[in-house]
Amino acid sequence: MKITGIKSQVVSIPLVTTFKTALRSIDQIENIIVTVLTDSGQVGFGSAAPVAVITGETVSSIIGGIEHIGDSLSGMEIADWENIFQRLNSCIIGNMSAKAAVDMAIYDLLAKSLDIPLYRLLGGMTCNVETDITVSIDTPEKMIAESKERLGRGFDTLKIKVGGDPELDIRRLELIQEAVGSETRIRIDANQGWSAKEAVQVGRELERRGVVIELMEQPVPARDFEGMRYVRDNVAFPVYADESVFSPRDALELIGMNAVDGLNIKLMKCGGIYNGLKIASIAETAGIPCMIGSMMECHISVSAAAHLAASRTVIDKYDLDAPLFCSTNPASGGISYQGSRVCFSDDPGLGIEAIIMQE
Repeated sequence: MKITGIKSQVVSIPLVTTFKTALRSIDQIENIIVTVLTDSGQVGFGSAAPVAVITGETVSSIIGGIEHIGDSLSGMEIADWENIFQRLNSCIIGNMSAKAAVDMAIYDLLAKSLDIPLYRLLGGMTCNVETDITVSIDTPEKMIAESKERLGRGFDTLKIKVGGDPELDIRRLELIQEAVGSETRIRIDANQGWSAKEAVQVGRELERRGVVIELMEQPVPARDFEGMRYVRDNVAFPVYADESVFSPRDALELIGMNAVDGLNIKLMKCGGIYNGLKIASIAETAGIPCMIGSMMECHISVSAAAHLAASRTVIDKYDLDAPLFCSTNPASGGISYQGSRVCFSDDPGLGIEAIIMQE
C-alpha cells in the first residue's frame, strides 16, 4: 500500500460557549482536515489546529506544510513506517501541527491495514481514559457558575484557567473551591500568565488558605525553564510543563534540570504520535508522569490523542475535552463521551468513518 497523495480542507466550527485563557478568547475554531490517499483505496484521516499564539502556525502555513510533506512522502510504502516518520519529521523544519495531522493519518492507515483500533497497535488498552473539563478564565461569579454546571454533567476534575492577575486568581480559586467542595479535583492552568515569583506567590497563598490544588500547569513563559524550576522548588504541589515542551529534546532538558513534576503531551506541539511516544518514554524512564491534552481541536485529532493516552500507563492524566466545546463534529466516528469517560469503538484505526463537514 503506497501513499499517492494528501488532501487537506479547512473547516470552521462554532463553539458552544466562548473559550477564554490568559492567551486568547475565541468563539469558533478552524481546523484543517487531512486525508492521506493510497493506491489500495484505503484512506487515513488526521487534523490540525492552528494556534498562532502557541505553535506559531496559521491555516495558510499548515496547508503549505501539508503540501510539502505530501510531496516528500508520495510513493512511500505504508509498511515502511519508520522511514515514513523519519522523512516526515526531517522534510521541513517546524510546522509541528501540519506534521501531527499527517502523522496521525499514517497511524490510522497502519491500524486499518491490520484491522485493529489504533490503541491496540500502540500497546493495547492499558487504562480507562477519564477527561477533566475546562473552566474558562472570567469573573469569579461566572467561573463558579461554570464549575457547578460542569460538575452537574458528570465531571469530577476541573481545569481552571488563570493567569495575568495573581491576586484575582487566588480569589477565583478560593471561591471556586468553596462552591464545589474539597472532593472536586482542581487543576490550574496559567497558560504562561505569571512570572516565576508571581506563580510562587499564588502557590504559597493558596496553600495558606487551604485551597487544594492537584497540579499547576505552565505558570511561566514557555522558554523560561529556569523560572519553571524556581516555581517547582518553591510550591507544594506538582508543576507540569505544557507550552515549554514541544519536543523530546525539551522533555530531556526540563527533566535534566529538575524543572518539572510532569509533562503535558499535545500532538499539535510535538508533531504527532511518533514524537509523543518518545516524550512518554523519556518521562517514564525518568519516573515523571504525563498528562495528555489538546488545543481547541475537533474529534479527529483528539481521537488520535485519546488512542495514544489509552496505550501508555505513564500517561495518567487526561485533558481531552476540546470536542465538547465544538457545536459540530466534522467527521462520523471516532471517540465519544459518557460524562467524563472517553469511549472507544472497536472500529479499525481512529474509528473515523468519513468526513461529513465540507469546507
